[in-house]
Amino acid sequence: MTQTGTEALKGEDWAGEMGARWLASLDRFEGMIAPIGAALLAQADYRPGERVLDLGCGGGATTLAIAETVGPTGAALGLDVAPMLVSKAQERAADLDSPARFVCADAATATLNEPPFDRLFSRFGSMFFAEPVPAFNNLKAMLKPSARIDLAVWANPRDNLWMMEVMGVVRQHIEIPPAAPRAPGPFSFEDLTYLEVVLTGAGFSGMEVTPYEGRQSVGGPGAAPQEAVDFVLSSMAVGRVLDEAGTAIRDAARTDLIELFTQRHVAGEGVMMGCKAWLVKAQA
Repeated sequence: MTQTGTEALKGEDWAGEMGARWLASLDRFEGMIAPIGAALLAQADYRPGERVLDLGCGGGATTLAIAETVGPTGAALGLDVAPMLVSKAQERAADLDSPARFVCADAATATLNEPPFDRLFSRFGSMFFAEPVPAFNNLKAMLKPSARIDLAVWANPRDNLWMMEVMGVVRQHIEIPPAAPRAPGPFSFEDLTYLEVVLTGAGFSGMEVTPYEGRQSVGGPGAAPQEAVDFVLSSMAVGRVLDEAGTAIRDAARTDLIELFTQRHVAGEGVMMGCKAWLVKAQA
């Protein structure tokens, strides 16, 4: 087994490498998390005329959906730190003749030249702040008093087999240190007590949580085992770590991942693995 340093899984560089990885597999990423996004949109239940800020909008799929719901009397603005994803979102909006708008900026420090928003939405875009309390406080300044926020964040890794089982295979070939609790990353808000501390510290109140549990398609709906492995190795951070470990280790891990995904493959659906997220709402 090859050992790695403590920086093996570095923080996601969404303005650089991770943003580019997401863009390269945009349809597959969005296909994986689309059901959770749909559940969060249903919870938010937007109305015509509302002004909505979409935090960490990525390629803009949720912003476009929000824009369609709030209509011409409302507004949907997607905010993301990744310039390549914002450019893609703008292309999509132009192709669809959508009024959705997009801004490339760091939400932790950005000041928008916009009227305050009625609502804040984020599908897995709120967990990467280095200092979450000041970041959410900055977001609160963009909202009207008593504005509602709706966030989807990942629950505990042990309840997300799409991550845990993949990491279990990879760790048979290369040593990866466990993530530091509450560090910026996909699972930084797995602990709801910590999330409430963050939101309360930023001036939000009345946090309520609805669990979302189900299965999601690794590599997108209908992906074959080999396609799902290609997705993991090209798009997720573990792929970079295996690249650095050398061809022999990467190939061995690939073989084992194909075996895992073959076991989890469901005809007509894809590689289906358990997931759990928290659907969170609170008031400014």
